[in-house]
Amino acid sequence: METKIESLTIGKVARLAEIGVETMRFYEREGLIESPPRRASGYRQYPSDTVDRVRFIKRAKALGFSLREIKELLSLRAAPRTKCTDIRQRALRKIQDIDEKTDTLRRMRKALTKLVAECEGSRPVTECPILASLSTQKEKP
Repeated sequence: METKIESLTIGKVARLAEIGVETMRFYEREGLIESPPRRASGYRQYPSDTVDRVRFIKRAKALGFSLREIKELLSLRAAPRTKCTDIRQRALRKIQDIDEKTDTLRRMRKALTKLVAECEGSRPVTECPILASLSTQKEKP
């Protein structure tokens, strides 16, 4: 007896994966999900495992992975010779990227806090130290 794999419309996959239809189309254009065959009516017929793939993409994005990195992860997941260490190395690199971004955000916050402290808010806009600082050519550390 032959097992029939359920096919889903783009709208159904999007609903089940909790994303928009346009996001589905974007993922398809970017090669994150395969372009499915179409029914005679012209509607796309996605295999049911597309929902799991889209959820994977969504979770990876939530952890900060870029679409390029997600493509790599999907390729590695499908490659039988991939070792867990390959994935671990990518996750460690992502942690390092996040740490660097966090450091940058802290420096930005410190600089803005200093500028806000220098501005008592009662001067005319032409004398605003925040705007003056943004207008200067010299970079502040």
